[in-house]
Amino acid sequence: MSDGEKKRSHFDFISFLKSLRHRNEIVKYLRFCVCCVFASISWIQVGCISKSPEEVVVYAALDKEFSDPILKDYADESDVSVLPKYDIESNKTVGLVSDIIQRRDQQRCDLFWNNEILHTLRLQKLGMLVAYESPLAKNYPAEFIGSDKTWHGFAARARVLIVNTDLLPEKSNWPKSVNDLADPQWKNRCGMARPLFGTTASHAAVLFSRLGEDKATDFFKQVAENAVIEGGNKTVAMNVAQGRYAWGITDTDDAIIEKDAGKPVAIVFPDQGDGQPGCLQIPNTLAIIKGGPNTENAKKLVDYLLKAEIEKRLAAGASAQIPLNKNVSERSRAVSGDVRWMKVDFEAAADRWDASRKTLEQLFPVGKK
Repeated sequence: MSDGEKKRSHFDFISFLKSLRHRNEIVKYLRFCVCCVFASISWIQVGCISKSPEEVVVYAALDKEFSDPILKDYADESDVSVLPKYDIESNKTVGLVSDIIQRRDQQRCDLFWNNEILHTLRLQKLGMLVAYESPLAKNYPAEFIGSDKTWHGFAARARVLIVNTDLLPEKSNWPKSVNDLADPQWKNRCGMARPLFGTTASHAAVLFSRLGEDKATDFFKQVAENAVIEGGNKTVAMNVAQGRYAWGITDTDDAIIEKDAGKPVAIVFPDQGDGQPGCLQIPNTLAIIKGGPNTENAKKLVDYLLKAEIEKRLAAGASAQIPLNKNVSERSRAVSGDVRWMKVDFEAAADRWDASRKTLEQLFPVGKK
């Protein structure tokens, strides 16, 4: 550019500035130029920078070896990042529930996948769950859906008796009822997990609801004097399999593991006779936590987990969960023959739990067998 052209360009720019009436117009003009520059940069970057992945935080009480592969498959299929937090065997679901309650005002958990039901109902009664009726809920019996639609039950375990067939070779001598835990003929020859945690607590709550406070207290008082009390259902199943006592009450998943391992055990579904209540099923439960940062993603995950394919997968897996979906014809290999199931109002059982727990804490103090 020649000196003359530079001067004319400079003159034209100065003239333009002088033509602007107010300083504010100059400022507006400069702002407009800056905005154009940043807009151009943003459009260029759209093709280079992807959005942050969507997330859902799951607190899972079902054993990691069973739940983790399913959550990973969902993440792959949905392109949603699933962030799981698992419990440990020593504290069952208590640690996860305590964390949810403590974070009430700054919630991290979106979905609680519980492997039992009592503590899910505890959160329900604290008003910490989001109502959501999955379109797949219609495939499940009404007793496994929350009355306020805040929880869904699926993939159950049954409360069964596990018998050592070396110690009790004659089937006619096997126990047939949960009531046999209180029978003096089995003193120190039968076992039960402490009824303050996990499915044993849920079972105890159901019995208090069915029998009433006085009868249930008398029953558990006899059990405390008669049975060997262990820290968990798995310990009960292992001790029976090893012949430390003749039989015990446990869950189907713990019992089938011992049977699959070739141990001398049999599974008995209790209380199948006339006038008896039937065998109790305790479902896994799904509940969306109020205040969680990813509620919509939690709803989508609930729909995924309630699919028939998931119950089929859990039934065929090592835990041998029992399908509750009406459209699933596959059976758990832990279940042989026809079983009469106990009819239960789980929410009514949970209503009595606080009072029942105080009684059970006195009868089964932690740290004492």
